[in-house]
Amino acid sequence: MFIILDGMQENNQINSIIDIKRPMSIRALRRSNIRRKITKYLFDISPNSSYISEIAYNVKTTPTNVIGALRGMENRYKKEESLLGLNIVEEIKSGKNIKLYCLTNFGKEIVESINKER
Repeated sequence: MFIILDGMQENNQINSIIDIKRPMSIRALRRSNIRRKITKYLFDISPNSSYISEIAYNVKTTPTNVIGALRGMENRYKKEESLLGLNIVEEIKSGKNIKLYCLTNFGKEIVESINKER
């Protein structure tokens, strides 16, 4: 059985998913200094993207911590609370084994809303 959605229904579904992820995203950024630094760095360089070692250098942490914050890593960084899992950051594959990361539009909204609170 297939359900055909018109554009308005599809937009409503997307908006409700975003409404669910928004508080989770803000909570994840508040709980992790590394996640917050990464999103701020990617926000500052937006619309450009960056690779893991460059992000690590600019936020003054190790590449392992950046990978954990971006993708999730066992118990330390839960995959569902990772920046990719929360749709704050997207991964762009460029060439052979080159992965770049940039902020999504949703990620930009989250950073802007956190900045307004301060």
